[in-house]
Amino acid sequence: MPSNYRNFRNSVPWLILVLEAVFIVLFYFLFPGDVAVSSVSYSAFKDVNRMLIFGFGFFLTFLKRYGFSSTGLNLLISLLGVQCSALIEGLLAFLQQRENEGHLERIAKAAVSTTAVVISTGAVLGKANPVQLILMAVVEIIVFDLSRWITKTFLQIPDNISMMHVHLFGAYFGLAVSSRFSEPSPKSEKNASTPKSDLLSMLGTLFLWVFWPSFNSVQAGNDKNKAICNTYFALAVSAVMAFTLSVLTTKDGKFRMTDIHSAVLAGGVTVGHAACSINYPWIAMILGLLASVIAILGSYCSQRCLNPALKIHDTSGIHFTFGLPGVLGALAHIVLLIIKNWTDFPRVGYLVLVHLGAFCLTISVALVIGFITGLILNLKLFKTVPGSKYFDDQFYWEFPHLAVGF
Repeated sequence: MPSNYRNFRNSVPWLILVLEAVFIVLFYFLFPGDVAVSSVSYSAFKDVNRMLIFGFGFFLTFLKRYGFSSTGLNLLISLLGVQCSALIEGLLAFLQQRENEGHLERIAKAAVSTTAVVISTGAVLGKANPVQLILMAVVEIIVFDLSRWITKTFLQIPDNISMMHVHLFGAYFGLAVSSRFSEPSPKSEKNASTPKSDLLSMLGTLFLWVFWPSFNSVQAGNDKNKAICNTYFALAVSAVMAFTLSVLTTKDGKFRMTDIHSAVLAGGVTVGHAACSINYPWIAMILGLLASVIAILGSYCSQRCLNPALKIHDTSGIHFTFGLPGVLGALAHIVLLIIKNWTDFPRVGYLVLVHLGAFCLTISVALVIGFITGLILNLKLFKTVPGSKYFDDQFYWEFPHLAVGF
């Protein structure tokens, strides 16, 4: 292979410079002086920002030879994604002549939206090069924000509920993109973890676990405390059940780090849709229990049945970590709406139709646009990484010397 085949000097810097130039020009027109009072506190924003940069950055470091890229490229696409999402929100507000939000509130919403991108990155982790990741991030942010705008404008879905579709959109967009990438060789030794990389990944998981209540409550308004408590109880039960199910499903009766890594967050994902409307903690705890079960059992079904049949290689298991718990959460929210409004049949029918429509719209748009994006990203123009070079930092990062054991 030519030595300059993976030299991105003529693509990555110029792509980033063009994007930043466009962002700065649009910020000049769309971001006036901050005159509105933000409803989001700096403390809540810090928690979400820690999740996006530190939590997800280390969450994806489980591959033994892809640690630099997992953390470094996550930082790059996250920061580009936040800027892009803030601009989309500003443009939509300008076109609709809406009252300007506070800058801190807009940035916090943009950070939550960008979670879709880092979730999708998990499906193509180690397979997509920096150019492909940047383009995927920009496309996904634009489409996700437009999808949210459609559900809010035409289906009248509350802003905090439409934002919780971020897990669904990110998971199924990523799976659709991944379906267009070639599968790695089953004999590849780089598609594996080490105790050190698993420990770093678990560190990211713990950060996500600790700050997830802030994620679910950042747009909760007056129901913030309720959302925090419900999220905590759901996370606690899903984490405890992850340990239980891990022991029950292993041959030697030991804990499996993969199960803990994927299932402890499932409760937070599932309860996100209904975190503000659940009045009793035991309901959130049941959702956390079901989320843990569906995450661990879903990992077996996905890896052994679904993914091989569909020819999808999901590097970090986003389907059963975020996708399936997100589906469970959306359906649970609809069930809770039916229970709450069961005496008013016309209203119940309307609510079910609207929320089910938003749920189906989100997944459909994610799958269709993700599939198209995957086709585009695999054009020769973007220098697709050959399967033999998947999961390797040396393709993108300079190593003055190779560390022992690398």
